[in-house]
Order: sequence, then C-alpha cells, then structure tokens
Amino acid sequence: MFNKDRWNEILQVLTTNWFRTVLTAFGVFWGILILIILLAAGKGLENGIRADFGDIATNTLFMWTRTATKAYKGLPKDRQFSYKTSDLADIWENVDGLKFVSPRNQLGNFRGSNNVIHGLKTGAFSVYGDYPEIIKQEPMDITSGRFINYGDINEKRKVAVIGVDVRNSLYDVGEECLGSYIKINNVNFMVIGTYKKSNVDGDSENAQKEIYIPFTSFSQAFNRGDDVGWMAITAVDEIPITEIKEQIFSIVKENHRIHPEDERAIGHFDLNEQFQRVVSLFGALELIAYFVGILVLLSGIIGVSNIMLIVVKERTKEIGIRRALGESPWSIKKQILLESIFLTIISGMAGIAFGAFIIYGINYVLDVSGPVMMFVNPSVNLGVVTTALVILIVSGLLAGFIPANSAIKVKPIEALRTE
Repeated sequence: MFNKDRWNEILQVLTTNWFRTVLTAFGVFWGILILIILLAAGKGLENGIRADFGDIATNTLFMWTRTATKAYKGLPKDRQFSYKTSDLADIWENVDGLKFVSPRNQLGNFRGSNNVIHGLKTGAFSVYGDYPEIIKQEPMDITSGRFINYGDINEKRKVAVIGVDVRNSLYDVGEECLGSYIKINNVNFMVIGTYKKSNVDGDSENAQKEIYIPFTSFSQAFNRGDDVGWMAITAVDEIPITEIKEQIFSIVKENHRIHPEDERAIGHFDLNEQFQRVVSLFGALELIAYFVGILVLLSGIIGVSNIMLIVVKERTKEIGIRRALGESPWSIKKQILLESIFLTIISGMAGIAFGAFIIYGINYVLDVSGPVMMFVNPSVNLGVVTTALVILIVSGLLAGFIPANSAIKVKPIEALRTE
C-alpha cells in the first residue's frame, strides 16, 4: 500500500546517494524530452504544410487538355481538342459522389501584355471566367462588395471581381472601385467586388493580380462559344476524387474520341493524391519521432535498471532481515518496483514539463517574429502526454522488474552473513 512509511523509505533510498540518483534520472529526463521535442517539431511542420493548403478543397481534381498521342476512330494522333460545356453535364450525370464541377476559361496573365484598362492606367492580369463554386474550391477573402453569383451567370452580366493588387495598379489611393468600369480586351466590365488570397504557397504576387468574371459572360465577350479551358472537379468528403477520376477521364475520352489507353491526352492535377501523400509523410515522421524518442528513453531505462540492481545489492542485508522477520517476497518486490516507477515518473514528468517550456518559448518567438515558412505552432496534445505517461509507467516497471526479482531471490541466512 502507498502508506507514509513506504513513501518515506522510497525517498530515503533515492536520496541516500542523490548525485547518483540525479545522473540516473537524467537519462529518462533526456529521453522523454527528446520524444516531446521531436513530436512537437513534427506537428509544427505539419501545421505549416496544412496552412499552405489553407481552406482549399483538397478533394479536388484539376483537368486540362493536351495533345492526343494515339490515333483513334479515324482521327490522327498529335491533334488538339477542347473540352465543351456538354462534358460537364455528362460528368454530373454519370459520376456519383461529386460536389462541384466548375468549368473555367482564362485570358492573359500578369506577366503578359497589358490587357486591362481603367481610365489612363493599364495592366497585365489573369482574367478567369468562372462559376460561383470556384470560391469554395479556391478560397479567397472578399474584402469589399461581393463575388459573382448565379444571377450573373444566367443573365451573362459583365461584372468583375478584382484582386487587391489589381485595384492598387488601376486605381488611385482612396478612389472607389465598386461600381466603376474596367475594360478587358476592349470590353467593359463593372467592378462588383475585391478579394485577397492567403496561403498561396509562395505565389502571392500572381494570386492578387487576378480578375474573376462570370463564365457565361467570358464566353460571350471573348467568342469562346461552348469551349472550356479546364475544369475543377471536387468530390464529396466521403469519396476520394482519386478513386473516381478514371470514370471522369473515360467520359471525356469517349466524348472527344480519345484512345482509352492514351494517358497523355488529358492533363490533370490530383490535389487529393498530393494531400494524402503529405498526410502519410507526417504519419511516418510521427512514427520516426516515437522510434527515436523511445530508443533514447530506453537507454535511460537501462540506466535506472542498473542503478536499482546496485541498490538491491547494497541492501542485501536489509532485505535478509526483512525476510527473516516475515515480510513476504511480494512486499519486497513491490517496494523495489515502486522505487523504480517513482524515479522514472518524476524524471519523466520533469522532461515533459521542460519540453512544454521549450515549446512555449518557440511559439512565443514565432508570435513575436512572425511564422517561419512551413513551421507553425509546434505543439503536443493531451493524447501525446498521456502516451508519454503510459510509456513512463511501463518503463518504470521494466526497469524495476529484474532488480525486484533479484531482491526476492535473496535467502535470509545468506543475507544476514553478508558484510
């Protein structure tokens, strides 16, 4: 039982040679500290990577066209083709589990020639013809006004949502942009909103120099007919887009008479596949952190076990007297195990507390100096601390098991003869 006398005995044994006890405890302290720091660093890296993804719909497939590399149904190889708006209807009708299917057309980019005019100012910007769903697939903050809606789509309104850098380039400081007009390739569009994007993975300049207009208005104003430049297709959360993308490819290949085995005709980027690779990477990093931390901790546990063997050797006569007075082997064994567990838990908890202090310091520095690229909010959750405590208790039992068995093997007569 955890009575006062037993606790006094545990403290007396461990403080008899306090320097030896501290050195022994340091091994466990260092092992659990390394484990906590490694797990926190891995979490900080994971948070940074996830922050780069931001609120983007990760279960999304982006598709565009390439050159057909195989002849098929009388059509030659090396031919160009374009998606059509009818492809979207076929995809919706024949593929289950879809959440959004957004067509997109694009005009120009911020590195090209000037294509947008406001008053006497001109600029080169990327202009996208989109549906309203794109804001859920490619999140942005609307800083003023609104985003395009289905009223704009159905009525083919010539309206535009511009990035903050577009506004800074085309408008004077303090000049109101909402309700004003910009000219895109000599076609007037009224500005109805401004946006700003974050978490754009190093492409911040380009992300803020974009203009969004209704897909139908784009097609009409720039004579695109029913052509679709590329598509963003998002599946419901329960169904990975990776599992159904081949169905989508088959539909567009059939519609455009592309050979079923032509793997290069359809360009695509599977964001879900990339995201799952990142998730798997962090799972592997966590396993490595546990592996390294437990190995370091194991060296400390071996040190505790060795010291407990020495303590048992030093107390041979005491153990013999206790056995002669009728104390049971289990009582002696329990005493040694409690001493081992107590030493392990105290040193381990010190390591956890010191690790928490270091993590707090790192987060404080990050808050003051700003986030470091791909490293945000290193932390450990309650589950990690609980796991560490379980490891400490098990480690304490293992460290004391051999010394405890050695103690109960001491025969009272032989122990009393020991000098």
